[in-house]
Amino acid sequence: MKKMTQGIAQKTNEHHVNNVLQNRFPHLTWEPYLRRIELHNDKTALITAALDQLTAEESDWTFVAANLYSLQLKEEIANNRGIPAYEQFGSLITKLVNDGFYQKELLNVYTTEDFAMMESWIDETKDQLFTYIGLKTLADRYLARSHDGRLLELPQERFMVIAMSLMKNEAEAKRLDLVKEAYWALSNLYMTVATPTLANAGKTHGQLSSCFIDTVDDSLRGIFDSNTDAATVSKNGGGLGIYLGKIRARGSSIKGFKGTSSGVLPWMKQLNNTAVSVDQLGQRQGAIAVYLDVWHKDIFPFLDAKLNNGDERQRTHDLFTGVCLPDLFMEKVEAREDWHLFDPHEVREVMGFSLEDFYDEEQGKGSFREHYEQCVANEDLSSERVPAIDIMKRIMIAQLETGTPYMFYRDTVNRMNPNKHKGMIYSSNLCTEIMQNMSSTTVQEEISADGEIITKKQAGDYVVCNLSSISLAKAVKDDVIERLINIQVRMLDNVIELNTIEVPQAQITNQKYRAIGLGTFGWHHLLADKKIAWETEEAVRYADELYEDIHFYTVKASMELAKEKGAYPAFKGSDYETGEYFTSRDYKSDRWTNLQHAVSENGLRNGYLLAVAPNSSTSLIAGSSASIDPIFKKEYAEEKKNYKIPVTAPGLSKENTWYYKAAHTIDQLWSIKQNGARQKHIDQSVSFNLYVTNNIRAKELLELHVNAWKNGLKTTYYVRSTSSELEDCESCSS
Repeated sequence: MKKMTQGIAQKTNEHHVNNVLQNRFPHLTWEPYLRRIELHNDKTALITAALDQLTAEESDWTFVAANLYSLQLKEEIANNRGIPAYEQFGSLITKLVNDGFYQKELLNVYTTEDFAMMESWIDETKDQLFTYIGLKTLADRYLARSHDGRLLELPQERFMVIAMSLMKNEAEAKRLDLVKEAYWALSNLYMTVATPTLANAGKTHGQLSSCFIDTVDDSLRGIFDSNTDAATVSKNGGGLGIYLGKIRARGSSIKGFKGTSSGVLPWMKQLNNTAVSVDQLGQRQGAIAVYLDVWHKDIFPFLDAKLNNGDERQRTHDLFTGVCLPDLFMEKVEAREDWHLFDPHEVREVMGFSLEDFYDEEQGKGSFREHYEQCVANEDLSSERVPAIDIMKRIMIAQLETGTPYMFYRDTVNRMNPNKHKGMIYSSNLCTEIMQNMSSTTVQEEISADGEIITKKQAGDYVVCNLSSISLAKAVKDDVIERLINIQVRMLDNVIELNTIEVPQAQITNQKYRAIGLGTFGWHHLLADKKIAWETEEAVRYADELYEDIHFYTVKASMELAKEKGAYPAFKGSDYETGEYFTSRDYKSDRWTNLQHAVSENGLRNGYLLAVAPNSSTSLIAGSSASIDPIFKKEYAEEKKNYKIPVTAPGLSKENTWYYKAAHTIDQLWSIKQNGARQKHIDQSVSFNLYVTNNIRAKELLELHVNAWKNGLKTTYYVRSTSSELEDCESCSS
């Protein structure tokens, strides 16, 4: 019996390879592979053999392996759930609802006839678009599984469940059409949704948003409440950015007693413990980035907090750090002038204002430098004077050893903030691409007449990131950018409605600004397909043109959605309404002028629109390059805990190999110029890495930072040295 079973399996494998895969990939060298088939009878061995054939010259072997793995998943699924692969979609939904994996609402909203229609749209041939690493990543980490790890759904079923979940509250007359359009976008791998949405949409647990940003109030209650909120967000899979700039410095006074404050480091230690102890849905430890202003008296211990040497009591190895830099500081660095450090609490007490609440409204002049100079001139205010370049040296030392701190150019950010009428942006998120209004949440407690303790919170702006991304190479090639963005913006807007966030002020902020972060990945893949070299003015011009188009279609889609569903609550008085948003970006063409009038008249559905996240895992799923980054290598091995998979640059061939230059061999000034052209058209920011060698001179790294600032970049993400290994935020992958 065993021999007969093996014989049938072998014939099945041979039939599939000979009649299907060979016909699809006739250009591959099949002879060595076919000889190996005679020695193996199971698909795992055949997959391994296909991957062994993978080279830069024959990169399509990854699709051969993926096709075989797809067959393996289909066999597995029928055994696990008793419903054949890609059949009986309505029965599958009913079963997984009854078993507690899917939300009951899916059965309430959609009918048996609806499920039959959706089943007719499911196209299992779309599984052939996956690379092996893409399909493996999707199956291992995002497809629904039982509590004992058995696979319960297939890729196209996951995409359809996401589509139907995000569209379930749409008007019945057009709901199914929107489900079909969302499935079209997902199944063709034209876009990916954020990791939390990919994993949790339609399921009974888990939030849909990627990450969050909090502003910590300078009070004991505010600090501890912020930590509790961080733990709550983290347990549901969200990454977190936390602004610490309002917390008093070490040696500051508490209730008039001088020298009693221990500064920001102890609170960083507390957050570090939270990140380690409260993991993300049992999959990984929490991910938290903390930001501090460069004028804060605790800036030096803050910059040293991730270093591997020194006093371990002053180290927070599990946090990521970011430093907030005004234009004035960068000017002082260039001029080799002194910089003053202050205690924010003392500034509030002596000066009657908070220095962090100001920014320079114009380049070279504005309210931040005016208030900073007032602080410098006031002899009643204690300060420390240090050469600005010394601080920058410490920043760069930390970056070469640990990859951080991230750089946050606060004046550029706030000048370009479309909602400056409602607040201030102090810092960014875990991956430096989100720029939205922030403020502290404050707490008061009262005792009622009958002895009850009533806690009242004044909700601050607690930022929420709702992300998804365009696969540039594929969407541009098929000329679907405008159609794609129309459905993508609607999907993101619906995430806002469907999300349940356990931190109430985050829920309020989410509704107030209805912020989304539509991003992109596959930039290097696209350049290689178009045979555009990275280090050229052509690449810079193309970045400018393409991202202006993406920006235009996104604003237009949000405006059309506002016509249908109403504008975001904070629209009135925004730069969108006044037109300043368009004039500050020098949008004068007819299409932009017409759109400006339409936005003023109809509003926008979403107060923030574009943000480019790292996309490390979801770009793998879509078979493309990550974010706007250059590839790391043409050929490499993707290593995870229990496997090692060979991978090549996407679509690598003899024709495009010369356009795939590795990241650490690229002149980073060209990357900065590209991102400067791109940033103009992105209302939030970009997770932008700098790739340097471990022997880079300080002068060269300083030049990169100065050029990033002068080219209008709002942030830089990691400094990725050849000597350091860094991990991207899983939550912000989209």
